[in-house]
Amino acid sequence: MSERVIVAIPTFRRPKNLARLLEALAALDSGAEIAVLVADNDAEAREGFELCARLAPSYRWPLKAVIAPERGIAQVRNVLVAEALKDEKASFIAMVDDDEWPDPHWINAFLKAQRQTGADVLQGSILFGDKSGATPDIRRVSGPVAMLQGAGNLFLARARLARTAPPWFDPAFALTGGEDRDFFLRLAREGARFAWCDEARAYGDVPESRANLGWALKRAYSIGNSDMRVLLKHRPGAATRAMEAAKILGALLLSLPLAVILSPSPNHRLRPLAKLCRAAGKLTAMMGWRYNEYAVVHGE
Repeated sequence: MSERVIVAIPTFRRPKNLARLLEALAALDSGAEIAVLVADNDAEAREGFELCARLAPSYRWPLKAVIAPERGIAQVRNVLVAEALKDEKASFIAMVDDDEWPDPHWINAFLKAQRQTGADVLQGSILFGDKSGATPDIRRVSGPVAMLQGAGNLFLARARLARTAPPWFDPAFALTGGEDRDFFLRLAREGARFAWCDEARAYGDVPESRANLGWALKRAYSIGNSDMRVLLKHRPGAATRAMEAAKILGALLLSLPLAVILSPSPNHRLRPLAKLCRAAGKLTAMMGWRYNEYAVVHGE
């Protein structure tokens, strides 16, 4: 008997990207029993929801769309998990973002890697092909890992999610990001096993709004800000703050002069500038400030 996999997609105001993703899912080469679940986080325009309603009658796989009325990336992911868990026949939930699209062998690769590793949660590589370096590929060697990097290309055992109390993704990270790292840390404390599957590849393009140094630095600042907020949630206290403050000071002292020295070189200036911005993001998080990266939509 083939395993049942629910492909769960969060979407917000990117109907063209969602259509591309659904087209790629319809071309999957897999013997698994697949169902597709879309959660539209735009309760007003409902473009993603309406697209799925039009496609569902003739779509290759069972296709269901729901509305996630409360705005936020954590909130829409929670709606997806709650809906997917209603299907007691499902063995796995594959989560992919609406600005990505998978390789035809995506599901098969995940299933094979899960059987080999016994992991509760696996992440696949995401390839952007951005030669500017502003959006680097997310890629690692296949096998067990201590921690994962993001929720864009995930394969989760339903049984593990069913044992984890909701909300799975913390709504406090609604527009800032970091909800995925917080989720992984929580699962790790509960004893979950992680693995990477390089063969389960998804692809992403780089919108014009992201293909520049400015966006890369804002992204670095955002990651630093959200990472620090996650750390302070899981390890509160004066000792953590003192240790992180020392690390931030060191990063600022090292990165600032290096950024000045390498500023004329487009090929080498990104790394020190990104480290500088990431340190700045951590510092502002320690001061109680948050950066709402997901208040802006990239792509269409």
